[in-house]
Amino acid sequence: MGEPHRIGIVGLGVISKQYLETLRSHPAVRIVAAADLDAARAEAVAADLDGCRAMSVEELTADPSVDTVLNLTIPAAHAAVALAALEHGKNVYGEKPLAATFADAQRVMSAAGSAWVGGAPDTVLGTGIQTARRVIDEDGIGRPVAATATWVSAGHERWHPQPDFYYRDGGGPLLDMGPYYLTSLFHLLGPVVRVSGTSSRPRDTRVIGSGPREGERIPVEIDTHVTGTLEHAGGAISTVTFSFDGTATEAAPIEVHGETGSLSAPDPNGFDGDVRVFRAGASSWSLVPPAAGYEQASRGIGLIDFAHGHGRASGSIALHVQEIMTTLLRSAEEGRRIDLTTTAERPPLVPLASGRA
Repeated sequence: MGEPHRIGIVGLGVISKQYLETLRSHPAVRIVAAADLDAARAEAVAADLDGCRAMSVEELTADPSVDTVLNLTIPAAHAAVALAALEHGKNVYGEKPLAATFADAQRVMSAAGSAWVGGAPDTVLGTGIQTARRVIDEDGIGRPVAATATWVSAGHERWHPQPDFYYRDGGGPLLDMGPYYLTSLFHLLGPVVRVSGTSSRPRDTRVIGSGPREGERIPVEIDTHVTGTLEHAGGAISTVTFSFDGTATEAAPIEVHGETGSLSAPDPNGFDGDVRVFRAGASSWSLVPPAAGYEQASRGIGLIDFAHGHGRASGSIALHVQEIMTTLLRSAEEGRRIDLTTTAERPPLVPLASGRA
């Protein structure tokens, strides 16, 4: 395979621990640099990894020993870090979203040049969504006609001690959880050409349920229940629901209905889970054994996929998904169907393989 792909990590908050667990001992990659606004965090990570140096963000994005910058900063900083890395010819792989706004995400992709840009969610490369895709690709349910994606919660303020961001511009259930579900629908059914959205805001305030601010009432500045329809280029229509205003749901996270059967896919916020099919003439659902995707995968597998020469978790998909989300919200505000301006190529199916290899 040659020399390991050299990675520099920017942003060492909570999510970085999952990435470090995946990447630190994988033979395809080597973490050579770490940076954070809190220099002590960078120094602690560097001290724990052989051959890793603590740097400032500016130093890391320019350092010639770094092939790819792993951008794990807060969404508001995603574009600035990505653009700095691209300016120095680095590849960039980032946490969702690609940038805080669709316009900034477009700027990142325009600046890529010959560099590769990729990003989360890479959960879609696990056995759950990839096995579901293989069933669809191999005509296991006939021509896809429709799909549903559902995520319902009572709201993050019930468990998060600092939930303010989720109820301000840039937050909300769609932008928070939508990337997992919409990226999955893209892998299953291909790009979207047109969307129509509806949204609501039943409450103007929320009460924090835990932590030092428990009982504090915070303002709600965005819509917290979003529904919409996505018209896929291949003809299928997806109906999606993302809500902070329910309590629970028994709906399958994702269902796809074809002319000869229906498919139930697992939670796309994870890498695996059961795929089930109900074919015409059958009397019950049947379980589909894992048949595609990275087994035992965890966050960062999209970067390893790139190091292996594939790049399935591409920035073009992340940009397309970001436009789907922002346009759904605009459609809800304007009360009309809106055509999208972006598209992306559906990447090859991931063959069944170990995510640890």
